[in-house]
Amino acid sequence: MSEFLEPFERMLENVSTPAAVRAIERGGSPDAMWQAFAESGFLDALVPEERGGAGLALADVQPLWMALGRHAVPLPVGETMIARALLDGAPDGPVALAVAAPGQSVVVPFGLVAAYMLIESDCALHMVEASGALTGVVASLAARMTCNDLPSPHSTAPTSGLRPIAAILRAALIAGASGRVTEMTAAYANERVQFGKPIGRQQALQQQMAIMAEEMVAARIASQLGCAGGFPPSLVAAATAKAIASRAAARVAATAHAVHGAIGISEEHDLQLFTRRLHEWRLADGSESYWNGLLGRERLVSDARSVDFVRAHLQPEAATG
Repeated sequence: MSEFLEPFERMLENVSTPAAVRAIERGGSPDAMWQAFAESGFLDALVPEERGGAGLALADVQPLWMALGRHAVPLPVGETMIARALLDGAPDGPVALAVAAPGQSVVVPFGLVAAYMLIESDCALHMVEASGALTGVVASLAARMTCNDLPSPHSTAPTSGLRPIAAILRAALIAGASGRVTEMTAAYANERVQFGKPIGRQQALQQQMAIMAEEMVAARIASQLGCAGGFPPSLVAAATAKAIASRAAARVAATAHAVHGAIGISEEHDLQLFTRRLHEWRLADGSESYWNGLLGRERLVSDARSVDFVRAHLQPEAATG
């Protein structure tokens, strides 16, 4: 897998710098950054080989999605990978994902920088040109849109719908961003000196950072479990990944800002580039409460013992698709 991840990481370090991310968030053109992704070939990572793609498994792509979160990439790269895998003849350009009933107003992550939106409505997938309004959240790239007059369906939706696929992407993005935030917080705690010693030597702070690291690792493992099966993922795998990652997102962000103090929320500090996304991705495609409810209902309708339920739905060798 490193043969894919290493060049992908190098590209992200070059194109998705904090300055480039801020420029796009302020309304700058994303064309140059998107061109780098388009020329890299990674957008077709999930596309089957017979359609000209790399034919990678979901588990192989998960580290790439984590890298997107680790670099706060301000474009729908993972979403476009999914759209290209689902559709034969997907259009060129960045694609955002949305699930909406006719006439429903929804918030679409990265909707402001997408050229197209792949919308699931009435068990069908519709491709439309991107449009939408600002959400009112400062520097957010999400768009608010209302799904009216959708064109003829491009194809039928996957059996479990588009939302579980989007959920495991958000979980991987959260896992990547959580890792970056944890690293930044540990470095700051070792550099910031109060009363003659680094604040990282204070026992109370060490305890909070240990819990933060636990949440970061939990998000990563949950994301790996969500991507361990086939594509599209099962509802249980997606619920497990998104519920745990969303819970971790809020806790990691809160601890990071507590350690950094007021400096962490300032526009000049890079920490807020990642913690803002943690909060946004936590809510996107369903929070932990939404997915915990779905997971609980799936468990209650199953007659299997709990350990057998987990084995049936989350072990890679038991996955279908």
